[in-house]
Amino acid sequence: METDAYAYCAVLTRDQWAWEFLRRNPDYRADYHRFITLWHALEADYGAPPNRDFPRWKQDPRAYGPLPGDADLAAPTGELCVVEDDRVLLECWMGAKWGFYKFPLDPERVAPGPDELSWRPPPQPDGEVEAPYRVDLTFDLSLPLPPQLEAAKFRLVGRAAELRRQGILAPKTVANQCARWVRMLQVLDGDTPPEGDLDDLLREAQAMTLSGYLDILRLADTGANTK
Repeated sequence: METDAYAYCAVLTRDQWAWEFLRRNPDYRADYHRFITLWHALEADYGAPPNRDFPRWKQDPRAYGPLPGDADLAAPTGELCVVEDDRVLLECWMGAKWGFYKFPLDPERVAPGPDELSWRPPPQPDGEVEAPYRVDLTFDLSLPLPPQLEAAKFRLVGRAAELRRQGILAPKTVANQCARWVRMLQVLDGDTPPEGDLDDLLREAQAMTLSGYLDILRLADTGANTK
């Protein structure tokens, strides 16, 4: 692929960037293939929405998650499109597994519009914070909190400024990560990026498709990357 093939990335929003990595996840691609095959089979039998015969559709066990061979979701809630018998409709099960509310998107879909993406709030990370970005703070609950919070804020702002002086981007934003993300897409797609350690970059890019796309969703949503 040529670099021009990634020109659309210059104006991607945070949510669209998360999708660019998820759609390259091999497990998501396999899940979508299984999902859409079942969906088309159901449409062939009961019609396509909005004209489908939904009462009959709901009686078919294929209409519910999990996908064949996959584990069930724990403790389904109303957000998972639970029907009367507590089963979860297949399309909602698929969306919940991969972090969004709406109908699962085809991984071949490039830069879907904001009306097509509806991400669930990402879970809080349970791993270690990268060393350059970690700050350990201690609070004494026997003392008033407001001055301690103010001191902590001052320390955090100072640490962020120190990182910037060292050439480390802090905080991360869509704008200041865009160039690196483009290089990750290039290496994932087999289009050698222009510089850097390709092995390290490939490992980082693969991690972005697995769970790193959720880290993107934790960034501030500032709209399109209009530098």
